[in-house]
Amino acid sequence: MKISGIIWLRDVVEKPVAKHNVRTEEVEEVLRSSRRFRFIETGSVEGDDLYTAMGRTIAGRYPMVYFVHKVGREALVINARDMTT
Repeated sequence: MKISGIIWLRDVVEKPVAKHNVRTEEVEEVLRSSRRFRFIETGSVEGDDLYTAMGRTIAGRYPMVYFVHKVGREALVINARDMTT
């Protein structure tokens, strides 16, 4: 799967940090470097499906990122959490 860009909604930017202690930089790092994507469910808009990206950051953390893969190959971030907690 190719991701050409990352979309952050204002309401979502703070959620991974506040609830799950995952920084936005870590989310972007995983989305850009991950080779592990998992389909979760079909979206209500054709072609906009929910996926997870799993990966390791340079700092050694293992975040899991929930995102909608948009038709234009952009990732709309929904949430992120640490896989080890």
